[in-house]
Amino acid sequence: MGISPLLEQSSRIALAAFLHDLGKFAERAKLPVDQATLDVNKQLYCPHPKALTDAKGHFTHVHAAYTGLAMDLIEGYLPDLTGEDFAPFGSWKTKDVDDSFINAAAKHHKPESFLQWLIATADRVASGFDREEFELYNQGEDKTRSGKNHYTARQLTLFEQIHQPEMAETDFKYRYPLKPLSPDSIFPVKAEGYEHNDKQKAQQEYRQLWDGFLQALQKMPKSHRQNWSLWLDHFETVWGVYTQAIPSATAFNVRPDVSLYDHSRVTAALATALWRYHHENKQTDDNARKQLSDQTDGWQEQKFLLIQGDFFGIQDFIFANGGETNKRAAKLLRGRSFYVSLLSECAALKVLDALDLPSTSQVINAAGKFMIVAPNTDETKAKLQQVQQELDQWFLEHSYGQAGFGLAWTEAACNDFRRHVGATSSSRSDDRSPYRQLIDKLFEQMDIKKSQRFDLCNSPQIVFKGFLDEFEHGECKIDGRSPAKILNNDIWVSELANDQINTGSWLAREDRERILITRQSLGMEHALKIPIFGYHVCFAKSAEEQGKFGEQARNGNLLRAWDFSLPQSAEQALWTGYARRNINAYIPLYDDKAHAEAALGKYADEDLLELGDAKTLNHIACEDQVFQENHQWRGISALSTLKGDVDNLGMIFQSGLGNDTSFSKTAALSRQINAFFTVYLPWLCKTQYPNTYTVFAGGDDFFLIGPWLSQIRLASDMRQAFQTYVADNRHIHFSAGISTTKPGLPINQLGEMAEEVLEQAKTHNPNHEQIAPKNAVSCFNQTMFWSEYDAVQLRSVRLDELASELNLSTGYVYGLLNLIDMAEKVGEKPENALWHSYFAYRTVRMLERNKHLDREQRKRRQQELAEEIANAGIIRHGGNYRVALFCHLYQQRD
Repeated sequence: MGISPLLEQSSRIALAAFLHDLGKFAERAKLPVDQATLDVNKQLYCPHPKALTDAKGHFTHVHAAYTGLAMDLIEGYLPDLTGEDFAPFGSWKTKDVDDSFINAAAKHHKPESFLQWLIATADRVASGFDREEFELYNQGEDKTRSGKNHYTARQLTLFEQIHQPEMAETDFKYRYPLKPLSPDSIFPVKAEGYEHNDKQKAQQEYRQLWDGFLQALQKMPKSHRQNWSLWLDHFETVWGVYTQAIPSATAFNVRPDVSLYDHSRVTAALATALWRYHHENKQTDDNARKQLSDQTDGWQEQKFLLIQGDFFGIQDFIFANGGETNKRAAKLLRGRSFYVSLLSECAALKVLDALDLPSTSQVINAAGKFMIVAPNTDETKAKLQQVQQELDQWFLEHSYGQAGFGLAWTEAACNDFRRHVGATSSSRSDDRSPYRQLIDKLFEQMDIKKSQRFDLCNSPQIVFKGFLDEFEHGECKIDGRSPAKILNNDIWVSELANDQINTGSWLAREDRERILITRQSLGMEHALKIPIFGYHVCFAKSAEEQGKFGEQARNGNLLRAWDFSLPQSAEQALWTGYARRNINAYIPLYDDKAHAEAALGKYADEDLLELGDAKTLNHIACEDQVFQENHQWRGISALSTLKGDVDNLGMIFQSGLGNDTSFSKTAALSRQINAFFTVYLPWLCKTQYPNTYTVFAGGDDFFLIGPWLSQIRLASDMRQAFQTYVADNRHIHFSAGISTTKPGLPINQLGEMAEEVLEQAKTHNPNHEQIAPKNAVSCFNQTMFWSEYDAVQLRSVRLDELASELNLSTGYVYGLLNLIDMAEKVGEKPENALWHSYFAYRTVRMLERNKHLDREQRKRRQQELAEEIANAGIIRHGGNYRVALFCHLYQQRD
């Protein structure tokens, strides 16, 4: 055991790069500083434009001077920065030592030494700058294209620019609020009424954010400061929480659309890989400095290796089915979904661990996919081959090839990240920037890898020696194929199924909201039996590890400590002192309300649960029933699956921002799309749709199961929230399928049905366009665009109101379904045109039975029903009006 010195050194490089723009945060907060010290720092760290040599004391990018001052304020919360060995830096913050930590971080606008140029290069590559563009930026005025300065400018959204990158600055209608990360603050707000020109007020807003940041740093466990990599994982989270809405760049008329967090983490990843490349090739002398500063041959050399990871077969893994699966479906689905997230996280950790890279080298992490920036060396590639073999062996042993995790890697040079067309283009006719060409290459590499799962022709074969002898207790009653080895609640299951069931149970415990990843077992009660890729995983109480695992952190056994708790309010910052992984862990629980309703017979013959237990799918199916005055429950007992994903996501990443994109923007866009499904959606379910089970949600897709009507309404609310989230850009949308069934179906059948209705939505093309436009939803076998769906939902509400006011019989409403059939087939049979007459006749007869209505009232009501049902319903929406009718009818059944 022990902590790798190379990992510690890489972590120090990462932190220096992470903090290179710390001064922007501090300077905008207008922290009180010693003027003499500030003046000295300006001389050391800030550019002095040649055009302004006569202007005494004029410097640009003054934030660099504040970086050193701000480090003094946070030094007490950082890892041990003293001692003789502070490699690869000469010291912590001795300003007269060229390669001190503080000089490397603060001199990125005025670099001199190799390490200073290293971070300066990473800073420029992250932004996609070429040499000339950076020089202009380095001497630019302090204002954005909209004329705002670095105090008053608020961050623009990348979403607003998708497929319209030539927007003028005045066309941007949205800004991100300057607040810590929370379910509420990730949504952009209208610029009008929010962004202002009051410099003092803007500084106060930054100061409030800075004070919150300092208080948040105090929550980090002191013992974890002695493990650089572990601490850095925590720090990345808190830095992201408090800088995710701070514009990174506001000079040289730039567009402030990338956050300080996204730019910092990409810069850190690039700087770490760049240092490791030079370190492992023993190229850290003055020649290496010249190579970086010249931006010629050194920028053409492929020093980076971009590693992509992707989970294959997620649905097969989640919906594996055995005879006992249905009885434990809800808990098992949640456990498996969470387990998939664990596998993805541990696969990324396996790569980082093998390469001695810190967590900050992972720039993308969403829904079973990740990207890691590593040095392009033969040793790196050899280790990746070994990691791939270990991943394959684990999946073949435990899932028998039904699922797997693939790694693909692509070489890249500094010039490949440039956004200037023609900088290194291989073809003069290619109008893509070098970075867009790199993105396309990454997509191609992963597509190839998806066709080479397990690579069985070239990899060592897995021999299942004695496999048949392991079936002493038969096959696993959960997945139906593995040897059963553990007795879990009176049934024999495999070790993997046992871990998944236990995971689902532990998630239902609100005091189990942290995960510890270790090399050696901690011997804790709530731990997985099967190590994941060699790592031991256990669930800990929220306060259980406070100071308890300090020795495990110091000796390197504790690799990660992740928090996945849900906030208590929409405005609460997502920070508890530990690194956060937004694993959607919300589970509907059997609470006091459900217990009281059970006493009234709501759950009929279902098994009784104990307070705090996770609800079963059979219990959830009853949750849309309504208790009536006659002490009966009204409405069907049914489930709806809601499955969807963002349309054309590949095109959004490949060409959505045109050539005005960068590595930082790609990382930011991935994080922000993922956040809707992993930050906002859990909060929406917890607060407004508390009986919704999340099978999976993250990246660009989601799969939810819940009470039938609630899911139909949730779909509409999700879509409307997503449109606000993407700044009302009509080019960004998702499609979804809703499948309604009685409870008790096998879970693999639920998955297949959900996939079928999603496919119906994805192929919806009523105008026979060359490419299906998507942005559609399928419900009750009716497929329509979302605008139509929302309109039908309004008709459904109005139909419920009319039914209540006029006591519409179910027979009358059922008859409307036949009239819709006739209206749709007028062209097939002429007599079908009589549907309107039938409607009028049936409506008059129905109203005549309402004795409390006089003649005038019946006439007025007849006109009202004709306008609402015949015109606004059947004529306007055709077959789609069936959705409104079914929603009404299914609520009426006893």
